[in-house]
Amino acid sequence: MIRSSKIASGLLAAVLAVCGGAANAADKVTVQLKWLPQAQFAGYYVAQAKGYYKDAGLDVTIKPGGPDISPVQVIAGNGADVVVNWMPDALAAREAGVPLVNIAQVFNQSGLMLTCKKSSGVSSPKDFKGKTLGVWYGGNEYPFLNWMAKLGLKPDSDIKILKQGFNVDPLLQNQAACISTMIYNEYWQVVDAGVKESDLVTFFYEKEGVASLEDGLYVLDSKLKDPAFVARMGKFLKATFKGWNEAVKNPAEAAKIVVAADTSGSASEKVQKRQMENVAKLITNAGTAKIGYLEPAAYERTVKVLLAAGSSPVIKKDPGKAAYTHAVWDAAQK
Repeated sequence: MIRSSKIASGLLAAVLAVCGGAANAADKVTVQLKWLPQAQFAGYYVAQAKGYYKDAGLDVTIKPGGPDISPVQVIAGNGADVVVNWMPDALAAREAGVPLVNIAQVFNQSGLMLTCKKSSGVSSPKDFKGKTLGVWYGGNEYPFLNWMAKLGLKPDSDIKILKQGFNVDPLLQNQAACISTMIYNEYWQVVDAGVKESDLVTFFYEKEGVASLEDGLYVLDSKLKDPAFVARMGKFLKATFKGWNEAVKNPAEAAKIVVAADTSGSASEKVQKRQMENVAKLITNAGTAKIGYLEPAAYERTVKVLLAAGSSPVIKKDPGKAAYTHAVWDAAQK
């Protein structure tokens, strides 16, 4: 009888252990980045390294991007729960049949610009006519095409577009008068290559009035119908915002974490620290209760820019409020 009681007690303990383990099992979340490991994504890596995701009961997998990786294709193929993407590409994908919804907007300022050599004869946008301009494609071309339409410049007639790789060679080798750069990355590659800042002229999309929102977080519309998914993504956002606040506050530490996450070994702490310092300028609400909140006015401004692209608008219809939700952001505040 005693032996039977012991066996029963042992079985009960085992069952409780299994049930407890199941109850405490971390919820899995896979996030697909837009590019390779760098400070542009420091908040996610910091949240991972400091255990913020783990503390939230999450098992987060961070998938780096690359030149041949489309976040839209990844999430459409169920390869990720959430992706980092620029709004022009996300809205274009939505109109094309991949129903992406913005659940948070980490970067509330644009870091995109054209960087030109003064020696090319470019000192203002009116000098673009007749010039070769380097442009990123794969979804990154939309802001540029919008801007050219606003200026009344037609590709292949008024300007020549060079489909730029993700490097600065066209400018260094004088193959283009201007190239696409981000303030936190490629601009500094040009400077590091030996070109003096005084020999460059830059045009920020933000200042030219043609900026669109970058680096937002997107999920599939259908997933938002599941309350458990919304709750899980709310925990993900809360931990992510904590990671971004830390990264902005301590760029040197964030740089070390990013370098550690780069398995290629090509990243340097000096470069990533500088990148983080510039990324911080694009998250003006870091450290406040509004971090990650998509301002409806900013969304509407981006939609207006994308619709106003002359004969080749990025999107043909205003997607309205269906393309974003504050439900997950609200869940993150709990």
